[in-house]
Amino acid sequence: MRNREQYKRMVQWIFTLINVSLLALAFAAVWYIFYSDEIVLPYYRKGNWMVIGVYIVITAIVNKIYGSYNVGYLKENDAFYSQLISLAGVNIIAYCQISLIGRDFMKVAPIILLTLIDIVILLLWTKLYSKVYRSLYPPRKMIIVYGSRMASTLVVKMCMRTDKYIIAESIKSDADLSVIESKITGYEGVIVCDVDDKLRNDILKYCFDRSIRVYLTPKISDIIIRGAQDINLFDSPLLLCKNYGLPFESRLFKRMMDIVFSIIMIPVLSPVMAVTALAIKLYDGGPVIYRQERLTINGRVFNVLKFRSMICDAEKDGVARLAADSDSRITPVGAFIRKCRLDELPQLFNILRGDMSLVGPRPERPELAGEYEKTMAEFSFRLTVKAGLTGYAQVMGKYDTTPYDKLKMDLMYIEKYSLINDIKILFMTLKIMIFPGKTNEKESIESFGGANSSKHR
Repeated sequence: MRNREQYKRMVQWIFTLINVSLLALAFAAVWYIFYSDEIVLPYYRKGNWMVIGVYIVITAIVNKIYGSYNVGYLKENDAFYSQLISLAGVNIIAYCQISLIGRDFMKVAPIILLTLIDIVILLLWTKLYSKVYRSLYPPRKMIIVYGSRMASTLVVKMCMRTDKYIIAESIKSDADLSVIESKITGYEGVIVCDVDDKLRNDILKYCFDRSIRVYLTPKISDIIIRGAQDINLFDSPLLLCKNYGLPFESRLFKRMMDIVFSIIMIPVLSPVMAVTALAIKLYDGGPVIYRQERLTINGRVFNVLKFRSMICDAEKDGVARLAADSDSRITPVGAFIRKCRLDELPQLFNILRGDMSLVGPRPERPELAGEYEKTMAEFSFRLTVKAGLTGYAQVMGKYDTTPYDKLKMDLMYIEKYSLINDIKILFMTLKIMIFPGKTNEKESIESFGGANSSKHR
């Protein structure tokens, strides 16, 4: 299998080319049959090629943003859903393009037909690609080296992807290093979770020397180092770590995007917000908007706006606590709008005011932030940027993701910030709103053993 790894990218490129080619052929057929002769000034050959070429470019870009071609990384269903959203967006853009060329609202039926053909193509392509990928790259048998029982949470998550990982054995970190190394040698990969720095470095170097894959659970310091700047002082390489937040130009472009997006989306989404407000009001007659103090950049306190998803006086006891996915305080209407993230839409006004940004760490309550900082002193690091309507931790995590894991994802976003990543997160948020997944998926597995290794079947 290790020999086949070198061809993985080539396999992906081949199937990507097949995918784009089939979608382009479908569009070309619809264009030539229904549209090319209907526009005011029909194109000659090269003009038609240009229209098809633009469709190919947009298809490739949108699918790249969604990561739709990463079938080996995504579950089969997730890959299909990503492409489904992508092609819907591409076909809407294509229809607008055709209408501009035709100087009129052209017939919609051909685009609907194209979308149906595309769905069939995507279904067949995803099934075939998944089958070929699984045959070439079956799940890896791995061992986990763990320092505490907290690693069981990671094992549960990895066991949800039996198409990629098979954790066949576990060994506790207090075992002798020679025993750990001999165990690792028999597997295609090792997961290192919650072990001390010296052992982690020893395992990493041992595996790196033998080209064995290593999956590490990062520490906060690892994430900070990932965002470090490379510096050479004569012949001495240095890593510069700083905590200045985003540079001025990034803050400027980010703010411009926030203003433009919120000005456009508030009118566009006003019907959705009106229906949501009406549903909340009709259910129990209580207030529609919920205001709550939250923290944003530099620890500044502001009032976040949300559609109320809980019963009135949900915290009448005065105790601040996080909402669970099955919280009895959540109303039926609230459960739906939370699942589709509609409860967050009023925060577009917070963004327009400058309290928040489109993308960033979710704003936390001052009381809860204070509690987190008692056990996670680094929790304040996330306040170097504005709080966000959505964020990396929101598109990758779930309602029951631990605060520590959310903190790590927030810091990963800050340390690797780019405008492109913001755009990707916005697209992923749209996918979650359209296809909201389960937030509490669990699978039971055998518990970890003691100092001796134990088998997991």
